[in-house]
This record gives sequence, C-alpha cells and structure tokens, in this order.
Amino acid sequence: MRNSIRIKLFAAICGLILFYVVLSWLLNIFVLDKYYFYSKKNMIIESYKMINNLYKGDVEEISLELEKLEQTKGLRIVIQDRNYETKYDSLPKRKETKTKFQGRTSSDNQNWLGSLIESKGPELVRGKAFVENRKDSRLNTNFVILYSLLDNGDFIFLSTPVASIQESVEIANNFFLITGIITIISGGFLVFFITGRFTKPILELNKIARRMSTLDFSERYPVKNHDEIGQLGESINSLSEQLQNSILELKEANEKLKADIEKERKIDEMRKEFISNVSHELKTPIALIQGYAEGLKLNVNEDEENKNFYCDVIADEALKMNKLVKQLLELTQLEYGELPLEKVDFSVTKLVEQVVKKNALVFKEKGIDVVIESEEDIVVNADFDRTEQVLMNYMGNALNHVDDKRMIKVTVKKVGEKARVSVFNSGRHIPEECLDKIWASFYKVDKARTRAYGGTGLGLSIVRAIQEAHRNGYGVSNVEGGVEFWFELDCQNLQ
Repeated sequence: MRNSIRIKLFAAICGLILFYVVLSWLLNIFVLDKYYFYSKKNMIIESYKMINNLYKGDVEEISLELEKLEQTKGLRIVIQDRNYETKYDSLPKRKETKTKFQGRTSSDNQNWLGSLIESKGPELVRGKAFVENRKDSRLNTNFVILYSLLDNGDFIFLSTPVASIQESVEIANNFFLITGIITIISGGFLVFFITGRFTKPILELNKIARRMSTLDFSERYPVKNHDEIGQLGESINSLSEQLQNSILELKEANEKLKADIEKERKIDEMRKEFISNVSHELKTPIALIQGYAEGLKLNVNEDEENKNFYCDVIADEALKMNKLVKQLLELTQLEYGELPLEKVDFSVTKLVEQVVKKNALVFKEKGIDVVIESEEDIVVNADFDRTEQVLMNYMGNALNHVDDKRMIKVTVKKVGEKARVSVFNSGRHIPEECLDKIWASFYKVDKARTRAYGGTGLGLSIVRAIQEAHRNGYGVSNVEGGVEFWFELDCQNLQ
C-alpha cells in the first residue's frame, strides 16, 4: 500500500529518532565545550568558597582539604600573603628559590599580582572572585583561573586546564555519530517490527469491514486484548452481527412481501376468474328461465303438458341457481372461518357405509358396483356434517367420471396417526398439469364446461376449504385403472 499506516508510522518514528540523533550531535559540537567550561567555572568557584570558609591564615590546618581538592578536582592552588610571598603552592617545591606559577617565577607573580591589584582596584575585595579563561603561550594550553582576596587578607589563585575538552568533544562527537547510526538502523528494524504488530489488527479489522461492505458477515475479529483495538473489534463484531440480523430480517420481510404480492396477484386473478365463472354458470339458467318464462307469458304452447314442462324447466334451473348460490356462500364462510367446526368422535367406517347406502339407488340405476374396504372400525374426531359433505362430494365426483367398467371403491385405513379415506373410480386419468388446479373454484377439466351431469365446479373447492379448516391433508392421484381422491382425519386417541 502506498499510503499504508504502517509505512507512515514507521517513517514518523524513524524521522523522530533521526531528529534526536542529529540534534544531540549538533549540541555536542556547539554546546558541549561551553557547557564544560561552565561546569569548570562553577567547580572552581565552589572550591574557592570552601577554602575561604576553612582558611584562617594557617595553611597547615587545611593542608589535607587542599590536597583533596587538588587530587579530586585537578586544581592547582596558590596562596600568597600581601607581600606576594607564597604560603602554599600545590606544585612540588624545586631546588630553585623561584616558585613558578603558570610559567612565571615568583617575582613574575609579584609583578603580575601588582598589576591585577592596580587594574581591578577597588573591585578586588574580600569575597569577590574573578574567573577568566586564559591561555599559557609557553605550554600552549588554556586554563580556567580564579583569583581573589580571602577573608583573612591573603591572595588565592586557583587554576585547572581545559585544553583537553576540544579533543574530548571531537571523540564524543565521532562516537555519538557511530552510535547514532547504529541506533537509527537497529531502531528502524525494531520500529518496523512493532508497527507491524500494531497495524496487523487494524488490517484485520479493515478486511472484515471490506467483507461487510459486500454483505458478507461470516468473519469475526478474535478479541485477545481489551484495549482500544480490542474494543473496536468488539464493536465491529457487534455491528456485523446486528447488520447480519437486520439484513436477514429485511430479506425475510422482502420474501414475505413478494409472497404477499404474489398472493394478492393470484387472489386478484382468482377474483376475476371467479366473477367470470359465476357469470358463466348463472348465464345459462338465467337465459333458460327468461326464455321459458316469456314463452309462458306469450302462451307459446297452450296445451297443459307443455306448460307444465316449461314450469318444470324454470323450477329446475332456479333450483340449480339456488344450489350454486348456497355453495358459493358456504365456500366463502368456510374460507373465512365464519362456519366454526363442531368436532365430535364418530366411526368413519360407519359414515362411509351410511353415505354409500344413501346413494344406493343412484348406483343401482347406473349399474355401478361400489366396494368398501376397511381395516377396522376407526373412530375419528372431526366435524361430522362437514366430513360427510367431503365424502359426498368425492362420491358425486366419482359418479360423474366413472367409465364403462363402472367401478367405485371406498377404502378406510390408518396411515400413521391419521385415518385416510380414499375414493377410487375407474376412468380416464386427470392430466398431470390439472392435478393442482382442480381444487380451484369452478375449475373443470372439461373446458367446454358441459352441463351433462349438472356439476358447478365448486365441490372440490369446498373439500379443500373443509380439510384446511380441519388442518388435515387431502389430494388426488392417477392410479392404475382410474383416479383416486383421498382425505385424512384425526384419530380419536390424538385428542
């Protein structure tokens, strides 16, 4: 990455290390010698104050302290009286009678002190110390010197060499340059490693966020520490989970909405089809009633027999219209739950026998052989009247579609925890594409909608509504030799 936070952090920290290394190196070059001189000056002043407090005129009393200062501070100490006679000199005495001070003899020192006293005048008083940086031309060495008047009236000279500071500064700078380069290189590797450890969780969080942007919420950040990064990881995980749940809810709502829209579309189509079917079913009887009624009014047939025939047709068509309207009303009430079920325990086997017995004359007239097969006397819990209606509709459907073999078989058996009643009739198979459609209102496999057997196309719709109200299954299958309709009921022991 060109703008990686790791590179930026690495560059920033390495730049900071480089800045401090260069700054320290420059300070060593330009400030170290001044600081060294400042430290020497303070040291020599403190030594002077210590000697001034201890010295009362007798050098022997403070000789040990003076020797300590010489050895620990690297000082040369010279004490002279008012006549410039040396009372103490830290250099070892030589055979010569002259005492040298900074390349001068005692007489030179006397003349030099005289010139100092004359030049400083009233400033050279007790407790007033003068500090200077002077170069000894003979030794080619710089010295920090202090001269002052002690409290007892004697003069004191302190000096320490500073010639080695330049060499020390140069050595220190060269060494610091080497250590600075080592620090930058080693620090760079260390910073690169640390920034990698620091930015790794950020890169992981970025990866998770990118996957979240593509609606992939499967990955979670492994929270190991509860620092700021860990808290951010917990927030990302929580956000991912909430978004996942929200999107799932939205998808479910969207699927439900699509299903509702599709259902509304189908209902609208069914409504239109229903109106069309009702109009079609009522059109023929209304036309017949209207025609025969006008014929009676105009006395088209004056004989009594024809008049009675006209009246019978009108009554028959009115009866069919009344039956259709009742079935429509009943179907609507069943679908909207306005006709509550009155469940009771009864023998479904006996109900089958009773329905077959009721239709015995019809079966006999058509020469139909009805067979009942039952494993046992099965007791169920259901609405008796509605169950009878389902069975009657199946039997009527079988009567209307039985073929020349004229065979109808009713089977009662237990299937798992349900009682299943099946009605088989010999005849042609129902086309596969029509198996799911026959349960719709007014649907007939016969597209010509023949009135030969007086069907309205609502019988199977009523069966569907009754079974759904019972929350039990129903269906139809093409079997060998014919068609089999079936429905299920709750057995008594399940209640």
